[in-house]
Amino acid sequence: MAGEQMHVLSALDGAKMQWYHFTAIIVSGMGFFTDAYDLFCISLVTKLIGRVYYTVDGSPNPGSLPPDVSAAVNGVAFVGTLSGQLFFGWLGDKVGRKSVYGMTLLIMIICSLASGLSFGHSPTCVMATLCFFRFWLGFGIGGDYPLSATIMSEYANKKTRGAFIAAVFAMQGFGILAGGAVAIGVTALFKKKFPAPPYAVDPAASTPPEADLVWRIILMFGAVPAALTFYWRMKMPETARYTALVAKNAERAAADMSKVLHVEIAKPQAEEEDTAAPMKSSERSFGLFSSEFVRRHGAHLVGTTSTWLLLDVAYYSQNLFQKDIFSAIGWIPAARTMSGLDELYHIARAQTLIALCGTVPGYWFTVAFIDVFGRFKIQLVGFLMMTAFMLGLAVPYEHWKTAENHIWFVVMYAFTFFFANFGPNATTFIVPAEIYPARLRATCHGISAAAGKVGAIIGSFGFLYLAQSPDAAKTAHGYLPGIGVRNSLFALAGCSFAGFMLTFLVPEPKGKSLEEMSRENEHAEP
Repeated sequence: MAGEQMHVLSALDGAKMQWYHFTAIIVSGMGFFTDAYDLFCISLVTKLIGRVYYTVDGSPNPGSLPPDVSAAVNGVAFVGTLSGQLFFGWLGDKVGRKSVYGMTLLIMIICSLASGLSFGHSPTCVMATLCFFRFWLGFGIGGDYPLSATIMSEYANKKTRGAFIAAVFAMQGFGILAGGAVAIGVTALFKKKFPAPPYAVDPAASTPPEADLVWRIILMFGAVPAALTFYWRMKMPETARYTALVAKNAERAAADMSKVLHVEIAKPQAEEEDTAAPMKSSERSFGLFSSEFVRRHGAHLVGTTSTWLLLDVAYYSQNLFQKDIFSAIGWIPAARTMSGLDELYHIARAQTLIALCGTVPGYWFTVAFIDVFGRFKIQLVGFLMMTAFMLGLAVPYEHWKTAENHIWFVVMYAFTFFFANFGPNATTFIVPAEIYPARLRATCHGISAAAGKVGAIIGSFGFLYLAQSPDAAKTAHGYLPGIGVRNSLFALAGCSFAGFMLTFLVPEPKGKSLEEMSRENEHAEP
């Protein structure tokens, strides 16, 4: 690194917290608020969509979506997210973080609205249209992962960098909470405005035609927080580290950061460049597929990708299908005893309770303690506790199914979310933004995040089938016998323990500058 670049970045590493840091957290975090809302609200409304479009007379589980349709609706956004993470991660390193940052938000706004406007003359057409728009919604969401993480890591000082990145990611918890709250509010409004027909003998048949609007409104609401922050996202300057290290314009980097952080960063002098130690050729030019990258960061990339993949298999399986788990243990009444709006209300209430008690506190515990304990310890303990609580649910599974033990099942279940978020769900997002070189940082974060979405796809498609009862007969909608909820929980515990073991490949960035972790400053040492 040339002398003027080191000067600018050293000033950033030592800068005190400024108001602009908090502005960046809100602007970047609202993208993650929208991400979580859009990705998880679909799990709330799939039962209602099944009631509206796939009701089968006499079905013991009225309105259930066929498993292939349910898997597609739940999983197609993850396929789009995976694609967006790889594409926008690469693009963010090629043309700059700011240049493509607004594009991802614009895609999310348009596709959130379009998802609620899904059209067609038949259920198949409506579902195909919904899947199309949710793929592109996921594509925009995917771009937000590497860009937001990289931007926040490159703005922050090294003392509080972990907390700042964690705070951006913690907005996911509020997005999940908002999804449940919006579903509860819209459902309550429609129940009051369009009560179930009094002549209906079977409560399960009492789904008013207006229920078709409910799921559409819930999906479309995801455009609101994204639209509110679009202007401020476009006003953010390029990060100093990209400008100095990749664009090689240290003077511009100093000017940008002096302006937004209110820190006096002296403009570099020309003679500093003459006296700076020259950068070695390998340090200047090695790429992602080079032997030099493999030597320096190969094990790190294996660690960040594998742990994120295993975490998301467990995390998204539990999040997307918690309604099925709650139904299986009897905490949510049987579908045949409720109307479609009642069922949505109960599912949303359960998800909101879990988010409030386990998900949101876990995120903010990470914000509070990540720069105290470090990323490595938090991830290690988080994986271990997830394993323990999943085994605690699976081993005495029949015990939890009795009515008097439902509340304790929910408590145990909430703890798995708490330690996922005060653990690997946060750290797998944070660490890839800290340990790779600036010119490859967004790309490597995108690769790590995409591996996570492979895990989410495995979870969303696999758990749907595996959680079926092993002695279930094939139904009219094509359900096939699975291994049951209990054995699925054993499988998720195994994923968590594998993540615990692979965490030992991931380094600890606590208290170190980004240049120390990526070894971009080695040439400047004697």
